[in-house]
Amino acid sequence: MLGSSANATTATDQGPAAPGTAAKKMKFSSFHLFHQHDGWSEQQVYDYNVELVEYLEECGFHGVWVAEHHFRNYGLCNNVPAMLSHLAARTSRIRLGSGVIILPLHNPIMVAEELAQLDLLSNGRVDFGVGRGYQSLEFARFGVELSEARERLEEGLDLIHRLWRDDSVTFDGKFYSCEELELKPKPLQRPIPTYIASISPDTVVRCAQRGLPILGDPVATWSSLKRAADTWHATMAEMNFDADAHELCAMRTVYAAPTNEQAREDLARFELGFDRAKVINTQSAPLDPKTGKIAKGYEFWEGRYLKGGSVDNDFRWDQLEIIGDPDRVIEQVRTLQSFGYNNLMCDFGSTRPFPIGEMKRIIKFFADEVMPAFA
Repeated sequence: MLGSSANATTATDQGPAAPGTAAKKMKFSSFHLFHQHDGWSEQQVYDYNVELVEYLEECGFHGVWVAEHHFRNYGLCNNVPAMLSHLAARTSRIRLGSGVIILPLHNPIMVAEELAQLDLLSNGRVDFGVGRGYQSLEFARFGVELSEARERLEEGLDLIHRLWRDDSVTFDGKFYSCEELELKPKPLQRPIPTYIASISPDTVVRCAQRGLPILGDPVATWSSLKRAADTWHATMAEMNFDADAHELCAMRTVYAAPTNEQAREDLARFELGFDRAKVINTQSAPLDPKTGKIAKGYEFWEGRYLKGGSVDNDFRWDQLEIIGDPDRVIEQVRTLQSFGYNNLMCDFGSTRPFPIGEMKRIIKFFADEVMPAFA
Protein backbone atom coordinates (compact mmCIF):
# COMPACT_ATOMS: atom_id res chain seq x y z
CA MET A 1 0.00 0.00 0.00
CA LEU A 2 1.30 3.46 -0.85
CA GLY A 3 2.18 5.71 2.02
CA SER A 4 2.84 5.29 5.71
CA SER A 5 0.21 7.51 7.28
CA ALA A 6 -3.55 7.26 7.13
CA ASN A 7 -3.77 11.04 6.89
CA ALA A 8 -1.18 11.43 4.15
CA THR A 9 -2.16 12.31 0.60
CA THR A 10 -0.28 9.86 -1.58
CA ALA A 11 0.32 9.55 -5.27
CA THR A 12 -2.70 7.33 -5.83
CA ASP A 13 -5.09 9.70 -4.01
CA GLN A 14 -4.86 12.49 -6.55
CA GLY A 15 -8.03 11.73 -8.50
CA PRO A 16 -8.53 10.94 -12.18
CA ALA A 17 -6.30 12.26 -14.93
CA ALA A 18 -7.42 15.30 -16.85
CA PRO A 19 -9.31 14.75 -20.12
CA GLY A 20 -6.98 14.12 -23.03
CA THR A 21 -4.10 12.83 -20.88
CA ALA A 22 -4.10 9.19 -21.93
CA ALA A 23 -0.91 7.53 -20.77
CA LYS A 24 1.95 7.40 -23.26
CA LYS A 25 4.85 4.99 -23.02
CA MET A 26 7.05 5.99 -20.09
CA LYS A 27 10.66 6.92 -20.79
CA PHE A 28 13.33 6.84 -18.10
CA SER A 29 16.21 9.27 -17.84
CA SER A 30 18.70 10.28 -15.16
CA PHE A 31 19.65 13.58 -13.52
CA HIS A 32 23.25 14.65 -12.87
CA LEU A 33 24.02 17.55 -10.55
CA PHE A 34 27.82 17.04 -10.41
CA HIS A 35 27.67 17.70 -6.66
CA GLN A 36 31.07 17.78 -4.99
CA HIS A 37 30.79 15.73 -1.82
CA ASP A 38 33.09 16.24 1.15
CA GLY A 39 36.43 14.62 0.44
CA TRP A 40 35.88 14.36 -3.32
CA SER A 41 38.22 16.16 -5.71
CA GLU A 42 36.79 18.06 -8.66
CA GLN A 43 38.29 15.48 -11.02
CA GLN A 44 36.56 12.68 -9.10
CA VAL A 45 33.20 14.42 -9.56
CA TYR A 46 33.62 14.52 -13.33
CA ASP A 47 34.99 10.98 -13.64
CA TYR A 48 32.20 9.57 -11.47
CA ASN A 49 29.38 11.13 -13.48
CA VAL A 50 30.86 10.29 -16.88
CA GLU A 51 31.22 6.65 -15.83
CA LEU A 52 27.60 6.63 -14.66
CA VAL A 53 26.33 8.03 -17.95
CA GLU A 54 28.10 5.26 -19.85
CA TYR A 55 26.54 2.72 -17.47
CA LEU A 56 23.07 4.23 -17.86
CA GLU A 57 23.28 3.75 -21.62
CA GLU A 58 24.33 0.14 -21.03
CA CYS A 59 21.28 -0.34 -18.78
CA GLY A 60 18.89 0.95 -21.46
CA PHE A 61 17.97 4.40 -20.16
CA HIS A 62 16.43 6.85 -22.61
CA GLY A 63 18.40 9.94 -21.60
CA VAL A 64 20.54 11.89 -19.15
CA TRP A 65 20.08 15.46 -17.99
CA VAL A 66 22.94 17.67 -16.78
CA ALA A 67 22.42 20.67 -14.46
CA GLU A 68 24.17 24.04 -14.64
CA HIS A 69 25.41 25.71 -11.45
CA HIS A 70 28.20 28.12 -10.51
CA PHE A 71 30.53 29.04 -7.66
CA ARG A 72 29.55 26.28 -5.20
CA ASN A 73 30.18 22.60 -4.45
CA TYR A 74 26.43 22.18 -5.04
CA GLY A 75 27.14 21.56 -8.73
CA LEU A 76 30.40 21.69 -10.69
CA CYS A 77 29.01 21.64 -14.24
CA ASN A 78 29.22 25.29 -15.26
CA ASN A 79 29.16 24.66 -19.02
CA VAL A 80 26.41 22.24 -19.94
CA PRO A 81 26.95 22.17 -23.75
CA ALA A 82 30.64 21.39 -23.23
CA MET A 83 29.85 18.55 -20.82
CA LEU A 84 27.19 17.13 -23.12
CA SER A 85 29.61 17.28 -26.05
CA HIS A 86 32.04 15.16 -24.04
CA LEU A 87 29.25 12.73 -23.17
CA ALA A 88 28.18 12.59 -26.81
CA ALA A 89 31.63 11.26 -27.69
CA ARG A 90 31.45 8.64 -24.90
CA THR A 91 28.00 7.31 -25.87
CA SER A 92 26.06 6.39 -28.99
CA ARG A 93 22.33 6.08 -28.17
CA ILE A 94 21.34 7.84 -24.97
CA ARG A 95 19.75 11.28 -25.32
CA LEU A 96 21.62 14.26 -23.92
CA GLY A 97 19.60 16.87 -22.04
CA SER A 98 20.39 20.20 -20.46
CA GLY A 99 18.62 19.99 -17.14
CA VAL A 100 18.73 22.97 -17.18
CA ILE A 101 20.66 25.77 -18.87
CA ILE A 102 20.06 28.97 -16.89
CA LEU A 103 19.29 31.07 -19.94
CA PRO A 104 19.31 34.57 -18.33
CA LEU A 105 23.01 34.09 -17.53
CA HIS A 106 23.92 33.54 -21.21
CA ASN A 107 23.91 35.23 -24.59
CA PRO A 108 21.13 33.31 -26.36
CA ILE A 109 22.92 33.54 -29.71
CA MET A 110 25.85 31.64 -28.23
CA VAL A 111 23.49 29.07 -26.68
CA ALA A 112 21.79 28.57 -30.06
CA GLU A 113 25.18 27.97 -31.69
CA GLU A 114 26.41 25.58 -29.00
CA LEU A 115 23.26 23.47 -28.98
CA ALA A 116 23.13 23.31 -32.78
CA GLN A 117 26.72 22.11 -32.90
CA LEU A 118 26.05 19.56 -30.16
CA ASP A 119 22.98 18.29 -32.00
CA LEU A 120 25.04 17.61 -35.09
CA LEU A 121 27.91 15.98 -33.18
CA SER A 122 25.49 13.71 -31.31
CA ASN A 123 23.46 12.79 -34.40
CA GLY A 124 20.32 14.51 -33.15
CA ARG A 125 20.30 13.32 -29.54
CA VAL A 126 19.85 16.70 -27.79
CA ASP A 127 17.01 17.79 -25.51
CA PHE A 128 17.04 21.47 -24.55
CA GLY A 129 15.93 21.99 -20.97
CA VAL A 130 15.92 25.63 -19.99
CA GLY A 131 15.01 27.64 -16.92
CA ARG A 132 15.18 31.16 -15.57
CA GLY A 133 17.30 30.13 -12.57
CA TYR A 134 16.75 31.14 -8.98
CA GLN A 135 20.01 31.28 -7.04
CA SER A 136 20.76 34.87 -6.12
CA LEU A 137 24.46 34.09 -5.63
CA GLU A 138 24.84 33.10 -9.27
CA PHE A 139 22.98 36.10 -10.65
CA ALA A 140 24.82 38.60 -8.44
CA ARG A 141 28.26 37.34 -9.45
CA PHE A 142 27.37 37.49 -13.14
CA GLY A 143 25.93 40.98 -12.71
CA VAL A 144 22.44 39.99 -13.85
CA GLU A 145 19.33 41.27 -12.07
CA LEU A 146 17.33 38.33 -10.75
CA SER A 147 14.13 40.32 -11.17
CA GLU A 148 14.81 40.38 -14.94
CA ALA A 149 15.19 36.60 -15.19
CA ARG A 150 11.74 35.81 -16.56
CA GLU A 151 11.90 38.51 -19.25
CA ARG A 152 15.42 37.42 -20.25
CA LEU A 153 14.33 33.78 -20.43
CA GLU A 154 11.33 34.45 -22.64
CA GLU A 155 13.12 36.87 -24.94
CA GLY A 156 16.17 34.63 -25.22
CA LEU A 157 14.04 31.59 -25.99
CA ASP A 158 12.23 33.47 -28.76
CA LEU A 159 15.55 34.40 -30.32
CA ILE A 160 17.01 30.88 -30.06
CA HIS A 161 14.02 29.25 -31.76
CA ARG A 162 14.05 31.80 -34.56
CA LEU A 163 17.78 31.27 -35.10
CA TRP A 164 17.28 27.51 -35.34
CA ARG A 165 14.35 27.90 -37.73
CA ASP A 166 14.98 30.88 -40.02
CA ASP A 167 17.72 31.54 -42.56
CA SER A 168 18.10 35.20 -41.59
CA VAL A 169 17.04 36.74 -38.28
CA THR A 170 16.65 40.38 -37.32
CA PHE A 171 15.71 40.79 -33.68
CA ASP A 172 15.33 43.91 -31.56
CA GLY A 173 14.45 43.07 -27.99
CA LYS A 174 14.85 44.65 -24.59
CA PHE A 175 17.97 42.63 -23.77
CA TYR A 176 19.16 41.03 -27.03
CA SER A 177 19.37 42.10 -30.65
CA CYS A 178 20.82 41.04 -33.98
CA GLU A 179 20.52 42.07 -37.62
CA GLU A 180 20.27 39.70 -40.58
CA LEU A 181 21.99 36.96 -38.62
CA GLU A 182 22.24 33.49 -40.12
CA LEU A 183 23.04 30.80 -37.57
CA LYS A 184 25.60 28.26 -38.70
CA PRO A 185 25.51 25.40 -38.19
CA LYS A 186 21.80 24.69 -37.95
CA PRO A 187 20.73 21.81 -35.67
CA LEU A 188 19.92 18.40 -37.08
CA GLN A 189 16.60 18.34 -35.23
CA ARG A 190 14.14 20.99 -36.37
CA PRO A 191 13.54 22.13 -33.73
CA ILE A 192 15.54 20.67 -30.86
CA PRO A 193 12.94 19.47 -28.32
CA THR A 194 12.60 22.19 -25.70
CA TYR A 195 11.38 21.94 -22.09
CA ILE A 196 10.91 24.75 -19.58
CA ALA A 197 11.55 24.03 -15.90
CA SER A 198 8.35 25.02 -14.14
CA ILE A 199 5.86 24.19 -11.45
CA SER A 200 4.35 27.54 -10.40
CA PRO A 201 0.91 28.07 -12.00
CA ASP A 202 1.96 31.24 -13.82
CA THR A 203 5.04 29.66 -15.39
CA VAL A 204 3.12 26.53 -16.42
CA VAL A 205 0.56 28.70 -18.23
CA ARG A 206 3.32 30.65 -19.97
CA CYS A 207 4.90 27.39 -21.16
CA ALA A 208 1.65 26.13 -22.61
CA GLN A 209 0.91 29.46 -24.28
CA ARG A 210 4.18 28.94 -26.17
CA GLY A 211 3.23 25.35 -26.99
CA LEU A 212 6.19 24.05 -24.99
CA PRO A 213 6.22 21.21 -22.44
CA ILE A 214 7.13 21.56 -18.78
CA LEU A 215 9.88 19.94 -16.77
CA GLY A 216 8.41 19.31 -13.31
CA ASP A 217 10.15 20.48 -10.15
CA PRO A 218 11.79 17.72 -8.04
CA VAL A 219 10.48 19.17 -4.75
CA ALA A 220 6.90 19.59 -5.94
CA THR A 221 4.43 17.32 -4.19
CA TRP A 222 2.37 14.78 -6.09
CA SER A 223 -0.66 17.06 -5.95
CA SER A 224 1.39 19.97 -7.31
CA LEU A 225 2.64 17.85 -10.20
CA LYS A 226 -0.92 16.88 -11.07
CA ARG A 227 -2.14 20.49 -10.92
CA ALA A 228 0.73 21.56 -13.16
CA ALA A 229 -0.07 18.88 -15.74
CA ASP A 230 -3.79 19.67 -15.63
CA THR A 231 -3.10 23.39 -16.09
CA TRP A 232 -0.70 22.70 -18.95
CA HIS A 233 -3.18 20.46 -20.80
CA ALA A 234 -6.06 22.90 -20.29
CA THR A 235 -4.01 25.85 -21.56
CA MET A 236 -2.72 23.88 -24.55
CA ALA A 237 -6.34 23.11 -25.46
CA GLU A 238 -7.33 26.77 -25.10
CA MET A 239 -4.48 27.73 -27.45
CA ASN A 240 -5.45 24.98 -29.94
CA PHE A 241 -2.03 23.35 -29.56
CA ASP A 242 -1.58 19.59 -29.92
CA ALA A 243 -0.58 18.34 -26.46
CA ASP A 244 0.03 14.86 -27.87
CA ALA A 245 2.91 16.23 -29.94
CA HIS A 246 4.89 16.79 -26.73
CA GLU A 247 5.98 14.86 -23.68
CA LEU A 248 5.99 16.14 -20.12
CA CYS A 249 9.00 15.40 -17.95
CA ALA A 250 8.96 15.11 -14.15
CA MET A 251 12.04 14.98 -11.97
CA ARG A 252 11.85 12.83 -8.85
CA THR A 253 14.28 11.41 -6.33
CA VAL A 254 14.05 7.68 -7.06
CA TYR A 255 15.05 4.66 -5.00
CA ALA A 256 13.89 1.06 -5.36
CA ALA A 257 14.77 -1.64 -2.82
CA PRO A 258 13.76 -5.30 -2.45
CA THR A 259 11.22 -4.43 0.28
CA ASN A 260 9.38 -1.35 1.51
CA GLU A 261 10.90 -1.89 4.93
CA GLN A 262 14.42 -1.72 3.55
CA ALA A 263 13.55 1.33 1.44
CA ARG A 264 12.27 3.15 4.54
CA GLU A 265 15.34 2.20 6.56
CA ASP A 266 17.62 3.34 3.74
CA LEU A 267 15.72 6.64 3.42
CA ALA A 268 16.35 7.35 7.12
CA ARG A 269 20.01 6.43 6.70
CA PHE A 270 20.40 8.70 3.67
CA GLU A 271 18.89 11.64 5.55
CA LEU A 272 21.11 11.16 8.60
CA GLY A 273 24.15 11.48 6.37
CA PHE A 274 22.99 14.59 4.52
CA ASP A 275 23.27 18.17 5.73
CA ARG A 276 20.31 19.73 3.93
CA ALA A 277 21.34 23.22 5.03
CA LYS A 278 24.30 23.02 2.62
CA VAL A 279 21.83 22.94 -0.27
CA ILE A 280 18.69 24.68 1.01
CA ASN A 281 19.89 28.04 2.31
CA THR A 282 19.89 31.75 1.57
CA GLN A 283 22.56 31.31 -1.14
CA SER A 284 20.09 29.14 -3.01
CA ALA A 285 17.13 31.42 -2.39
CA PRO A 286 15.86 33.82 -5.08
CA LEU A 287 16.60 36.95 -3.04
CA ASP A 288 16.82 40.52 -4.29
CA PRO A 289 20.22 41.70 -2.96
CA LYS A 290 18.89 45.26 -2.65
CA THR A 291 16.03 44.34 -0.31
CA GLY A 292 16.98 40.95 1.09
CA LYS A 293 13.48 39.75 0.21
CA ILE A 294 12.16 37.38 -2.45
CA ALA A 295 12.86 38.88 -5.87
CA LYS A 296 10.09 40.06 -8.16
CA GLY A 297 8.57 37.17 -10.08
CA TYR A 298 9.59 34.54 -7.49
CA GLU A 299 6.71 34.95 -5.06
CA PHE A 300 5.77 31.29 -5.51
CA TRP A 301 9.11 30.39 -3.91
CA GLU A 302 8.36 32.25 -0.67
CA GLY A 303 9.16 29.96 2.24
CA ARG A 304 10.81 27.19 0.22
CA TYR A 305 14.30 28.40 1.05
CA LEU A 306 13.69 30.84 3.89
CA LYS A 307 11.99 28.58 6.44
CA GLY A 308 14.74 26.03 6.75
CA GLY A 309 15.37 22.83 4.85
CA SER A 310 13.71 20.36 7.21
CA VAL A 311 11.50 17.77 5.50
CA ASP A 312 10.59 14.72 7.57
CA ASN A 313 10.91 11.23 6.19
CA ASP A 314 7.17 10.53 6.25
CA PHE A 315 6.58 13.56 4.03
CA ARG A 316 9.33 12.47 1.65
CA TRP A 317 7.86 8.94 1.56
CA ASP A 318 4.29 10.06 0.94
CA GLN A 319 4.64 13.31 -1.01
CA LEU A 320 7.98 13.70 -2.76
CA GLU A 321 10.02 10.64 -3.66
CA ILE A 322 9.43 7.62 -5.85
CA ILE A 323 10.57 5.06 -3.34
CA GLY A 324 9.80 1.57 -2.12
CA ASP A 325 9.80 -1.98 -3.35
CA PRO A 326 9.40 -2.57 -7.11
CA ASP A 327 5.60 -2.90 -6.90
CA ARG A 328 5.24 0.40 -5.04
CA VAL A 329 7.64 2.20 -7.36
CA ILE A 330 5.86 0.86 -10.45
CA GLU A 331 2.54 2.08 -9.05
CA GLN A 332 3.98 5.55 -8.42
CA VAL A 333 5.37 5.74 -11.95
CA ARG A 334 1.98 4.73 -13.33
CA THR A 335 0.44 7.54 -11.31
CA LEU A 336 2.76 9.98 -13.05
CA GLN A 337 1.64 8.52 -16.37
CA SER A 338 -1.98 9.07 -15.43
CA PHE A 339 -1.18 12.73 -14.76
CA GLY A 340 0.20 13.06 -18.31
CA TYR A 341 3.94 12.75 -17.71
CA ASN A 342 5.85 10.29 -19.85
CA ASN A 343 9.49 11.04 -19.10
CA LEU A 344 10.71 10.34 -15.58
CA MET A 345 13.97 12.10 -14.77
CA CYS A 346 15.39 9.93 -11.99
CA ASP A 347 17.64 11.48 -9.38
CA PHE A 348 19.21 8.34 -7.95
CA GLY A 349 21.07 10.31 -5.31
CA SER A 350 22.87 13.33 -6.72
CA THR A 351 23.53 14.73 -3.23
CA ARG A 352 24.33 11.35 -1.66
CA PRO A 353 28.01 10.28 -1.64
CA PHE A 354 27.45 6.73 -2.85
CA PRO A 355 30.55 4.83 -3.99
CA ILE A 356 30.39 4.13 -7.71
CA GLY A 357 29.68 0.44 -7.15
CA GLU A 358 26.71 1.12 -4.87
CA MET A 359 25.26 3.68 -7.28
CA LYS A 360 25.53 1.22 -10.15
CA ARG A 361 23.78 -1.40 -8.03
CA ILE A 362 20.91 1.04 -7.32
CA ILE A 363 20.58 1.90 -11.01
CA LYS A 364 20.75 -1.76 -12.12
CA PHE A 365 18.07 -2.83 -9.63
CA PHE A 366 15.73 -0.13 -10.93
CA ALA A 367 16.50 -1.02 -14.56
CA ASP A 368 15.88 -4.74 -13.95
CA GLU A 369 12.89 -4.60 -11.59
CA VAL A 370 10.96 -1.46 -12.61
CA MET A 371 11.64 -0.46 -16.21
CA PRO A 372 10.46 -3.74 -17.82
CA ALA A 373 6.93 -3.02 -16.53
CA PHE A 374 6.83 -0.10 -18.99
CA ALA A 375 8.47 -1.75 -21.99
